[in-house]
Amino acid sequence: MKEKRTPRPEPMAEADGIIEGRNAVIEALRAGTPIDKIFIAKGETDAALGHIASTARGKSIVVVEADRRKLDAMSRTHAHQGVIAQAAVREYATVDDILNAAREKGEPPLIVVCDELSDPHNLGAVIRTAECAGAHGVIIPKRRSAGLTAIVAKTSAGAVSYVPVARVPNLTALLKELKEAGIWIFGTAADGSTTLYDADLKGPAAIVIGSEGNGMGRLVSEQCDFKVSIPMKGKLNSLNASAAAAILLYEAVRQRLG
Repeated sequence: MKEKRTPRPEPMAEADGIIEGRNAVIEALRAGTPIDKIFIAKGETDAALGHIASTARGKSIVVVEADRRKLDAMSRTHAHQGVIAQAAVREYATVDDILNAAREKGEPPLIVVCDELSDPHNLGAVIRTAECAGAHGVIIPKRRSAGLTAIVAKTSAGAVSYVPVARVPNLTALLKELKEAGIWIFGTAADGSTTLYDADLKGPAAIVIGSEGNGMGRLVSEQCDFKVSIPMKGKLNSLNASAAAAILLYEAVRQRLG
């Protein structure tokens, strides 16, 4: 007599927001589940994976080709079938949502723009500080950046529930739009010509935080009205991205309270 086998459960989203398997990802797309990114096995020509990729792109979801080893390392079920989605913990806001939040409070906008922060712990810490400092929102790029994943939510200590986070395809174009809206752009840079305590952060301000390794990109840097340096008294010449964000945000808080 053959032993009766229990059907293998369909891969589901784990506590860390990972959704694995073709059917599970297709159902998540169909249900409108907020998805941050979809990783698809590189070189696959399977029709089902092609359908997932085209559906995701139609919903403006970032699709990343990844080799099998990366997918295997990400997998919790070991049955990813060539596709893994990272669920977002909440829907992304729009830039207009952020500006409206400032308008409703009767305050000059205070916005944090993250230029390709790839470490989710750093992004979570920035969002947490932004919430504590009363910033009206955080803006990140669609690509080469951590998104609103479960790790970011945990590191933010729940701040993602309160701070609008917008995601845009082009940071350079975004900064031009903010400038046209009357917002001054302050970029953090070790060689900045404006020192922290000379920066006037009382008015409408967007603070740009560069990536962990390379700082601000050239095109983003060129859009800054001011490049702000933080006084360094020790032997190291740079700060963690989230620490730099905290210092500038709380200088803005100090000036606005004064």
